[in-house]
Amino acid sequence: MIARLTVIGVGLIGGSLARALRAAGTVDQIVGCGRSVANLERARELGVIDRYAQDPAQAVQGADLVFIAVPLGAMRDTFAAIKGRLRDDAVVTDGGSVKGSVVTDAQAIFGDVPTHLVPGHPIAGTEHSGVEASFPTLYRDRCVILTPLPATDSEALDRVTRMWRSCGAQVTTMDVAHHDQILAATSHLPHMLAFGLVDALARLRENDEIFRYAAGGFRDFTRIASSDPIMWRDICIANREQLGKMLRQFGDEMLDLAATIRRGDGDHLLEIFQRAKDARDRYVDGTRQS
Repeated sequence: MIARLTVIGVGLIGGSLARALRAAGTVDQIVGCGRSVANLERARELGVIDRYAQDPAQAVQGADLVFIAVPLGAMRDTFAAIKGRLRDDAVVTDGGSVKGSVVTDAQAIFGDVPTHLVPGHPIAGTEHSGVEASFPTLYRDRCVILTPLPATDSEALDRVTRMWRSCGAQVTTMDVAHHDQILAATSHLPHMLAFGLVDALARLRENDEIFRYAAGGFRDFTRIASSDPIMWRDICIANREQLGKMLRQFGDEMLDLAATIRRGDGDHLLEIFQRAKDARDRYVDGTRQS
């Protein structure tokens, strides 16, 4: 399906896509691109890529499909670097967690969003980064959201859809704004809670003792606070409007919970906990069935 794939950003996300497509036999040649020569050399040693170029303009030459997996703060510069260097029929897609900012960056560089650009977001990942953290089954049975625009070429959308399905992913489409609203609640907010909790506890005078006796629940809940700080800084800034709304709403919920605890209102506490448990159980059951 893909004669030459260029992956700009050969880390967990980009590296895992390359591995998955290689395992599925749906790509012939993979070219890597990134700032770290050491990481690119390691990617070649691991067989994730066939060759590499640090200059995006050079890396995309001859590629029929380009996947951009850079932090959102670097997206605009990446678009600028590849402008005018792509094949006329090359399809470009990305893995950014905020689609509104990707579209805005594309408009700033290209004038109009290119018809062969298909904004996308694989809902998958771990708290680890770098090509050595990548693995070929990262996207299996995971959701990938594509956010095509009205002018998006239907064949380009079909190619990106088939690419992700060959990785074992479940592909859906969604409006750009709706995507950013949903992800603010389901992904960005949980990361803020984890980062905020760990930072707050780390600044306590007794933080060594607190972390020493942290149980499994604390480790599970705060696992995502080990995620790449630069990436999450960029996500927060890019989706600040929707994420800000969710943080304010959650803050109100926490104030209500704190007041309920101060009152010793066991009935209301039980209502909150039971409602949360029921919702979580339905979510887990639905995930297992899918």
